[in-house]
Amino acid sequence: MNVTDYAIKRIIFSGWVNSTADVKLVNPQKSWDLLKPVRQWLAQVRITETQIAHRICKSIPSQCPFAREIKILDRTILKIPPLCKLNPLYDDLMELRFRAMCYLVDDCGEDVSQYC
Repeated sequence: MNVTDYAIKRIIFSGWVNSTADVKLVNPQKSWDLLKPVRQWLAQVRITETQIAHRICKSIPSQCPFAREIKILDRTILKIPPLCKLNPLYDDLMELRFRAMCYLVDDCGEDVSQYC
């Protein structure tokens, strides 16, 4: 068998094979999430006591406390943006705080307006 015969058979055969079969042969790039165990732990936390729910609501702020403007004589010298969105666990912590507030409202019947 010469090169042209091999190439023709290869081209004809590759036309019959589904294109997804070729994709399965390629090793996909795996993305490693180093914080996945922490995220899973935060998602599995069950709030069953009012004291724990109050501590969670007090310790996790409702707004990002890091946004600041440093002014001298009414001139802004330095503006620090909110850094909460850079925190990779920000959404998970907000979800935990929301679950704690829902527990206080739904199960305990308490007013959570002090945490808003």
